[in-house]
Amino acid sequence: MPAGQSAQAGFRLGLVGAGRMGRTHLRAISGSALVTVTAVAEPFEPARQSLAASGLAVYPSLGEMLDRADLDGVLIAAPSDQHVQIIGEVAARGLPILCEKPCGLTSVQASAAAQTAAAAGVPLQVAYWRRYVPALQAARDRIAAGDVGQLHLVTCYQWDESPPAAAFRAHSGGIAIDMGVHEFDQLRWLTGQDITGIQAVAAELISDPDVAGDVDSAQIIVALSGGATGFVSLGRHHPAGDMARAEVFGTGGTIRCDFLDPADGERAQLKALLRQAEGFVSFARAADGAAGIGVAAGNGAAAADAVAALTAAEQVSAAIPALAAAGQRTPA
Repeated sequence: MPAGQSAQAGFRLGLVGAGRMGRTHLRAISGSALVTVTAVAEPFEPARQSLAASGLAVYPSLGEMLDRADLDGVLIAAPSDQHVQIIGEVAARGLPILCEKPCGLTSVQASAAAQTAAAAGVPLQVAYWRRYVPALQAARDRIAAGDVGQLHLVTCYQWDESPPAAAFRAHSGGIAIDMGVHEFDQLRWLTGQDITGIQAVAAELISDPDVAGDVDSAQIIVALSGGATGFVSLGRHHPAGDMARAEVFGTGGTIRCDFLDPADGERAQLKALLRQAEGFVSFARAADGAAGIGVAAGNGAAAADAVAALTAAEQVSAAIPALAAAGQRTPA
């Protein structure tokens, strides 16, 4: 926290990236009394113009925003392949960082980003918003308390309404990194177990003729360190709308959380993103400069969690490259 900033004052957040996810964060945070996005860095001129009437200070570059805006922290919602560079620039200014998942495209990049933040003495939290969904938090508490007995299986489903644009997919790292990291982090966080093995298959379908190397769906079996099994289902075609759910099967009971329901739109995600941003404020203000790779960000994800999720995603990508490269194209 900058010198002279009152612990009671509103937290001024700079946003890097005003694309789809950046605008989602803006909608989520708009109602907070604790944190406010006061500046945006966005190189794409039409996106800047769309924000011109919002009252935000909008800059064409990160450097200009950091030079001219008074900020207490930075939220990174730029494309994943830019995360490491941006973290380096922000850390050099001594500002706390909330970085959208996955915090780089590889586990090596995530580790490097964490080391950069630690060397600068700035807190780094990775934005895995599922950790702020009340139903999932309650499921985690029940698992930890032994309410469901010994775990047999935890399933995580994430199916999007439709695929993202080909230009986005080209820089996303593919389905395992773009989508799967959410589920791998969720599995570890819910169960308290580490991922020890991966098996994956994918349908030989790529619906976009301009996309190569990124299948439209993948199914993954996960071995966990405590003896449980995980199942992750990823897909880019769910016409009813974006959906995500988790199920827990144990010797003493079951839990089902349909926490992202197409009927509710983005409401659950917006509420979780708001809780996450406000939790980041507490984390940033409490940090003492010892923000290392394994330091937990309160209820949120630390850099070590991002590394673990990306490591699992890399194993999935390695298991299905032939399918991704040679996948059949479905008719338009």
